[in-house]
Amino acid sequence: MSQNNNTNKSILSWSGGKDAALTLYILQQENIAVTSLFTTINKVRKRITMHGVHVDLLAQQVKSLGYSLDLISLPENISMAKYNDLMGTFLNTKKDSGVNEVVFGDIYLEDLRKFRDEELKKHQLKTNYPLWKRNTLEIAKQFISLGFKAIIVAVSSNKLDEKFAGKEFDLDFLYSLPENVDPCGENGEFHTFVYDGPNFKFPIPVQKGEVTYQTYETKDEDDCFCEEDNKADWDKGFWFCDLLLDKSN
Repeated sequence: MSQNNNTNKSILSWSGGKDAALTLYILQQENIAVTSLFTTINKVRKRITMHGVHVDLLAQQVKSLGYSLDLISLPENISMAKYNDLMGTFLNTKKDSGVNEVVFGDIYLEDLRKFRDEELKKHQLKTNYPLWKRNTLEIAKQFISLGFKAIIVAVSSNKLDEKFAGKEFDLDFLYSLPENVDPCGENGEFHTFVYDGPNFKFPIPVQKGEVTYQTYETKDEDDCFCEEDNKADWDKGFWFCDLLLDKSN
């Protein structure tokens, strides 16, 4: 759980999705100072890593929230060594500016938390997980009850079919999920984009575009986006619902 420590100068890992948005809301309610958000994007596609949302929508999102944003551009098929190098440079810059804590919206993934903790410790930075070990159905319902609005932008084809891409993240969506799918998509089953909420100054005008299928193949044994001990089962196929910024208003 997070702790109300006003001596902390924090940055938040920002995916544009529901867990990050709820984490930010909790930090705000606890008066924990968040100096900026940071997001990794695909350098070639100009889209949020794994979520596939274009940076134009991301820019509108953080503008509505009233925060500055740091973009970390990653090449396609990035190795873990290169990823750590780029993140290390970014983290050192933030530490030099006075940041002493990095906040994440992770809930259950022990290996991911261990990796984050170990890497951040190398840079003398603390970690904070406000949602850690909370019941994911309760988290999902809290997100909805607070008035957040989100769209499903990507679904793993191993877990869900095409019809789920582009749906609103609401109670109907939760109740339509198969039993083996986590209500928060904590195992990578789906990803979201938040376009409105109680801490938004204005809603993001989005239009749903085409739903497409894309596959991702690991290119070498040090692929950043594939867990070493689970390569055979790694989700390689995703349905993406493209979101477009509605400029008509």
